[in-house]
Order: sequence, then C-alpha cells, then structure tokens
Amino acid sequence: MDHTAHDTGTAHHHAAHESHHDHGTPGGASWGTAVKATLHCLTGCAIGEILGMAIGTALAWGNAPTMVLAITLAFLFGYSFTLFAVRRAGLDLKTAIKVALAADTVSIAVMELVDNGIIALTPGAMDAELSDGLFWSALLGGFAVAFLITTPVNKWMIGRGKGHAVVHAYH
Repeated sequence: MDHTAHDTGTAHHHAAHESHHDHGTPGGASWGTAVKATLHCLTGCAIGEILGMAIGTALAWGNAPTMVLAITLAFLFGYSFTLFAVRRAGLDLKTAIKVALAADTVSIAVMELVDNGIIALTPGAMDAELSDGLFWSALLGGFAVAFLITTPVNKWMIGRGKGHAVVHAYH
C-alpha cells in the first residue's frame, strides 16, 4: 500500500487496519485487541448458545441435552464467524478450518465453561422457561462474566502468537 497516498479514505483505512493489529508492546497484546477478539468470539458463542437454550427449553428437553445442544451450537457459530472471514480472505476450506480451530478453540471453551457453569449454578435457571426473567438474566449474566474472564486469556494468547493472533495474518 502506498503510504504517501493523498486519498484520505485509503489513509484512514490503513490507519484503522494498523490499529486493529496493534498488539501493544513486544511480546504482549493490547487490551483493545483482546477485547475485539473476545467480542468476536462472544458474538458467535452467544448466537449458538441462545439458539440452543431456546430450542431445548421450547422442546422441553432435559437440562443435559439442552446444554449439549447449546454448547455445540456455540462452538459451531463461534468457529463459523472466523471460518467465513478467512475464506473471504482467500484461504482454501481445509486451511480455513485449521485457522478457525487454532484461533477460537481455547476462547470458546473458556467462554462456554464459564457461561454454562454460571447457568448451572444459578438456582432455578436450568428449570426456567423462555418467558422467565431468570432464564435470560442467568444466560446474559453468564456471558458478561465469561467475557471478563476470557478477555485476559485472549490477551495472553494473542501476545504469544496464539489464538486470534493466527487470524490476523489473513486480514
């Protein structure tokens, strides 16, 4: 890219691109990068988890099958966000799958462990109906706590060239 370009749109795009990849000090990652990576992961997880919990609850499934469905869909949606992004960047399917697995597995696993742990430990949450405030507060509260715990994990991993750092080479 020509850094002397007078086109402000190009210059702005380049500056935004550079700040997106700011990993902070050598050997570390910025908190901003970690927050963006965690929000990306949380979005996919939340869609899958909410869909799974809603389906299992609506079909009056037991707690275990509902959680299995929710966790499975959280991983599926979490991986798919990265998979689609790196496919758009030109990666073949096999490489894109490897990148998505490397980028998201630990982040999604931590997020799901925390979120589902909170839901399971919140009295009455697993037996609540979709129309109950307890169902939604436990689910959304679990996401908030999972975000707070997963962000430092992502920061640590990105700073070591792991996790979401793997994806940055393809943006």
